[in-house]
Amino acid sequence: MDSVQQRSEIATPGNSGRMVLLLIAGIPVTVILAATWLWYFVARGDLDLVGSLGTANSGALLRPPRQALDAGWENAAGEPFSLPDEPKWVLVIPQATARCDSACEALLYRTRQIHMALGKTMGRVERALVTPAAPAALTLDVAALSDGRPLPDDFATYLEREQRGLSVWSSSGESFAELFREAEGRPDTWYLMDPAGWVMMRYDDAVDYKDVIGDLKFLLKNSNG
Repeated sequence: MDSVQQRSEIATPGNSGRMVLLLIAGIPVTVILAATWLWYFVARGDLDLVGSLGTANSGALLRPPRQALDAGWENAAGEPFSLPDEPKWVLVIPQATARCDSACEALLYRTRQIHMALGKTMGRVERALVTPAAPAALTLDVAALSDGRPLPDDFATYLEREQRGLSVWSSSGESFAELFREAEGRPDTWYLMDPAGWVMMRYDDAVDYKDVIGDLKFLLKNSNG
């Protein structure tokens, strides 16, 4: 009897150890499943991620958010807009005309600086210019650049030198006006789009760039995208 009890006492720690290992192994699976479930409802628009996380955001939330995939954007090659394979947050700059004047250039410069200020997390964010004009028709109409660098000859050269990584998309006039209705008459207005394609927050020059960076860092920290 003593021998049986001794063997039982020896075996028990081993069983406990295996249970601990199984629990540890199951944690990553549980986290992945929970994240997938969360993002499914965010993508459907059933869950307000920003509101649920409780951030005192500096931008103005769009309620409800607007889906960019439904807006019919196309690039210069006529290819439709699609979400990247790797989830990204996107700074979306609407440009109502083919003429990029000083207000347009200043906004492109501002959003570029915000993007760069994200440091090591800037790779999780992209920038996009959306216009009802044909991308090839865009012109640069400014006397000087915001950073004082040499003035490029045309908009294409400006993109190559000053706005690397900025994608340009055309949108029908009706779709553009609906998606960016707050930007009418407000050339300082731009938007934030989440990794599921929902345009969900609006900014303008009234919001300090440091507060914008704070919003972005919060969202990047509390999301998989």
